Amino acid sequence: MSTGSDQEFFASLALRHCPGLGLRRAVPLLRAYGSAYAAVRDASGWTARGLLAPGLSRTFLREEWRPAAEEEYRAARAARMKRLTWADPRYPARLRELSDAPLLLYCQGDVTLLANPSVAVVGARACTNMGLRAAEIISTGLSALGITVVSGLAEGIDRQAHLGGLSGVGSSIAVLGAGLNQDYPPRNADLRAILNERGLVVTEFGPGVEPRPSHFPVRNRIISGLSLGVVVAEAAAKSGSLITARLALEQGREVFALPGPLGQPTFVGCLDLLKQGAILVEKAEDIVEALRFPLRTALGEPPTSRPDFQPPELPPARLPEVLRPVPRPVRTANRPAFPSPTRPAPTPPADLPPLERRLLDVLKPECKTHIDELCRLLELGSAEVGSALLLLEMKNLVRQWPGMSYTLFEDDGAYGS
Repeated sequence: MSTGSDQEFFASLALRHCPGLGLRRAVPLLRAYGSAYAAVRDASGWTARGLLAPGLSRTFLREEWRPAAEEEYRAARAARMKRLTWADPRYPARLRELSDAPLLLYCQGDVTLLANPSVAVVGARACTNMGLRAAEIISTGLSALGITVVSGLAEGIDRQAHLGGLSGVGSSIAVLGAGLNQDYPPRNADLRAILNERGLVVTEFGPGVEPRPSHFPVRNRIISGLSLGVVVAEAAAKSGSLITARLALEQGREVFALPGPLGQPTFVGCLDLLKQGAILVEKAEDIVEALRFPLRTALGEPPTSRPDFQPPELPPARLPEVLRPVPRPVRTANRPAFPSPTRPAPTPPADLPPLERRLLDVLKPECKTHIDELCRLLELGSAEVGSALLLLEMKNLVRQWPGMSYTLFEDDGAYGS
């Protein structure tokens, strides 16, 4: 890192650790000065410029923030963590719009994904097979169109959303509610390794910060903030996914929801969102159509509604079908729930490796089998079996359920138990 970037990084930490300042007061400073370093160098002038009260300026000049800022600075440098500050041109433009934008982001993976048009796909940890299939269909479809899938690296729907995103050119971004060097959740360590290599993992929390319940609503504003819209694939009445949806609305993002059968507790939150005006969707094309103009803007095209407007041809790897006419989803609270999205179960390839073939022979579609039991049946270690299961999961041949249990892919409309 250059001296200039180190100065900007440390200045960002100084603002973040200043008592009483907070993001909603720090962000106007960044907007006024263009960088954290320029802002802290003129701390005595904040009041004269009408940015902050005299008390906060005096608090900053007393440097009560210094011990915590220096500790985080040294820890991040020792861990060689990549970071993006407000002054970095790679800092996401959509996050700059937020009144409580993060002052900096720690990153691991492909930072260029932050410039892609993104859609968040979130949902329940304890989910049904219908919710998993819907998340997989939508996330895979979005990624195939070049749209990056954002989620929170939780078990259940989030995991399936990341896997779907990683399957295509759009890839996937995971936002953590802990420090970048925290192995959380441990059951998604296999997915985290793939995201580090082929996707992106980001957090605003410093190195060593452990996951806490209060961190996840904070994390959720970044999930929605990075995205043009938020898809809630499955959510109970009181769910973190509903917090993400609320934040998305406050940020001016579109909210989408999948309906579920009446009486299914894990879909009550989705039905409530639909009653409040969320867009009902069942496939990626519904989302692309609803986000037609934001997507054009994200790709640098001027939005227009003129009927004679002929948009330029888009590169195949970006959004080859974003301008293709598709039926617009109906915004209504009275439309009955439709059957779950389905697709035929993939046929295992003939050249499937022996261990993956053995796992398919042992697993059943209707009965969840824990990874420990699979290791016992195959007389193999958990690392070897876990790697094979992840490969099968990415081929849509098996499903992982919360608690590290697995089933074969189901091609009917039944719910997981």
